[in-house]
This record gives sequence, C-alpha cells and structure tokens, in this order.
Amino acid sequence: MTAITIKQALRMASHALAGSDTVQVDAELLLSCALDKPRSHLYSWPERLLSPAEQSCFESLLERRILGEPMAYILGTRDFWTLTLHINRHVLIPRPETELLIETALSLVGAGLPAIKCHAEGPQDTESRAGLAPTGDVVRVADLGTGSGAIALALASERPDWQVIATDQSIDALLVASDNATRLGIRNVEFHRGNWCEALPAGQFDMIVSNPPYIDPDDPHLTQGDLRFEPPSALAAGDNGLADIRSICAQAVHRLKPGGWLLLEHGWQQGAAVTAILQESGFADVETRKDLQGHDRVTLGRLRE
Repeated sequence: MTAITIKQALRMASHALAGSDTVQVDAELLLSCALDKPRSHLYSWPERLLSPAEQSCFESLLERRILGEPMAYILGTRDFWTLTLHINRHVLIPRPETELLIETALSLVGAGLPAIKCHAEGPQDTESRAGLAPTGDVVRVADLGTGSGAIALALASERPDWQVIATDQSIDALLVASDNATRLGIRNVEFHRGNWCEALPAGQFDMIVSNPPYIDPDDPHLTQGDLRFEPPSALAAGDNGLADIRSICAQAVHRLKPGGWLLLEHGWQQGAAVTAILQESGFADVETRKDLQGHDRVTLGRLRE
C-alpha cells in the first residue's frame, strides 16, 4: 500500500464520488471519521501522510459510500433538532422534515396542554431543578414507533417537565434509543417494546405523536437512494401507506385524555386521507401543517370531549 497524504485522499474521494450533490462534504466527513479528527484538521495538515490503518479505514468507508450507503449509517450519527443521535441500520434515519412534528407538539403548550412552571429555586426545590413537575401535573406524551428515539428525545429535552413514553416493536431499535437517552443524559423518557399504543403503560396521555410507516409497499422509491438501506418495517405500510395510521388512530382514542392531541407525520400526498381518518375516528380541530418545502407533512387533531 502506497501511503497518501490528506490532500491526496480528499482528491481521490472527490473523484470517486463524482456526481453526488455533496461530494466535498462527504469526502471530508469520511476522512475525518477515518482519522478521528475534526474537518479543520484536514486543511491544517494537508501534507500529512495517512498511516496504513487510517488509509485502510478510509478506503473501506469510501467504498461503502460509493455503493450508495447513507452517510448517516457510515458515520453512525445524525443531527436532529438540537441533538446528535447515534444510529445504525436497525433504525430509520431522522430527517429534517420530522422536526415539524416537534415544532407542532411544542406549539400546543397553552392550547390544551398545561404549561408547567417550576417554583422559584430554594432548598426545597430539588425536584423543580431536576426538571420534574409537581405530582399530579405531569404532562404525559407518547411517541409511537420511536426508532432511534429522535422524536421522544427532542420533546423530552425541550420539556423536562413532561413524561415521555416511547414504544417500538424492534428490540434493536429500542437499544439504540435507550443508548441515545443515556448518552444525552435525558431522564424523563422511558421505552417500552410492543405495537403502537398496546405497549404503553396504564393511564391516559395528553398527547400522542408518531412518524409511522406511510409509504406504499409498491412505491418504486423504496428501491432507490437511502431507502434501500433503511429497515422496510419503518418505511412501508399496506392500504396505500395508511394501514398503520389507521391502527394508531383506532388505538389512540382509548389512550388519550378527552381533549388530548394526536399528531401524525405522513406523506406529502396523504394530508386529505389522514384528515378523513382522524375525523372518522372521533377527532376534532383537525388540521394539516406543511413542511419547509410547502408539502403536507403533519396532521393533528384533538380527541372530542
């Protein structure tokens, strides 16, 4: 193996990845990962030779990217909301569009959800400083199909006075989510294995959120791009992608408090269908919100009292 410099490695990667929209960034991130150095190091020491181990690692990472594997899986991390999450191929890659679900959930504080306020600090306020709401005032939120824990952890980090319960059928996904919670030091979230609401502990919830599978199993996009590498069970659902959304709505009416909110992410052409499902299931004040691209992305409704 002929040793190469950092500058040569970047040039090699840029040539190998030609045609990608993110050639330079991908090359820099892959090399930074192989060297275990920040990207700034690459331009501070362009003539530094890679060790055989570093070069072998870099070439292995580059080959994975050439074959189309998403950068998030190669690097093992993904930024979402204000968090850096560890991920692997057992979980869906968190996407920017899903942040609309977080924004919408947080916007409902004061619109049917209690805005918990901690006391002024004093020796007796240990619970308040720890982010715990007074007994009996805790807002309970469920995240169904949590995957990496992205939604649950984003909400829990923003609202330490909420109790967030996350469910998933996949034990491998729950291990990823639990590891993220531990690593990020987020303690007001717990994880349960099982199908949608069936896995939730006893009691009713103020809000249920979910980014369920919503792609039609016959959609050709499932065989293209990043989707080829992601778990099919987290992407596709029967009934034109609406089967899991129907199941969640049917279950949620029994687990929400009267007046509680259900928020669902869905495909950009499914807004009208999801609206109809929510209304038929007993939800009022149903509305659909658009993502930054102007596409229908999140539909929410309040359970009739």
